[in-house]
Amino acid sequence: MPLEAPQARRVLEGILELRDVSKYFGDLAALRGVSLRIEPGESVLLYGPNGAGKTTLLRTLAGLSRPSEGRALFNGRDLRQDSAELKSKLGFVSHASFLYGELTARENLKFIGTLFGLRDLEKSIDCALELFDLRRRADESVRGLSRGLLQRATLARAFLNDPEFLFLDEPFTGLDANSTRKLEDLLVGLPKRGKTLVFSTHSFEQGAALARRLVALEAGRLRYDGPVAMAPIESLRAAGKQ
Repeated sequence: MPLEAPQARRVLEGILELRDVSKYFGDLAALRGVSLRIEPGESVLLYGPNGAGKTTLLRTLAGLSRPSEGRALFNGRDLRQDSAELKSKLGFVSHASFLYGELTARENLKFIGTLFGLRDLEKSIDCALELFDLRRRADESVRGLSRGLLQRATLARAFLNDPEFLFLDEPFTGLDANSTRKLEDLLVGLPKRGKTLVFSTHSFEQGAALARRLVALEAGRLRYDGPVAMAPIESLRAAGKQ
């Protein structure tokens, strides 16, 4: 199965850091002077209203978006230098599936796994399909899948390479109640396996039950960064509904 517990002697490395990062799209500032340090094995909830900068922050941490100002670092080095190393260790889910509609879910996973150079690729594919209950629909064109099945295929893609880092932007979108519970169980166990999880969700209650650390954004700025248990919950909930 993917996400096997690491060997006891294995030492995970991978500190992600943003130093005074701002990101502009024309005159729009998606991030404003954000500084963060993500340690290995952390589970971090990104929370805030629409337009707060959550997606941009996730893309920047994953090395998919370059800061306009400031520095994004992986193990102390600029992400632009180490992006290939990081990308080989990460799984990313966004509002786009990054799947080829004319291919089946199995074919998509095979294509992606080949790019990663995964050993035992067929086993990894079967495990990812099983993990998200897709084996019965694995040989259907992705284009014909329902929104929920497409999201499960997207998650299977993200987990295929047993990543050290999971960056998940609204991963529960489109999932039914059963799939949501299974994903929640999977995510809450990631830190125990040494994985680093950073994710966003509109449901504060759901996110708070899964994460230990909360990073709240508003208008591209950090509003709170600390333990979930110490967060100003009511004011953050109100901001998240804006």
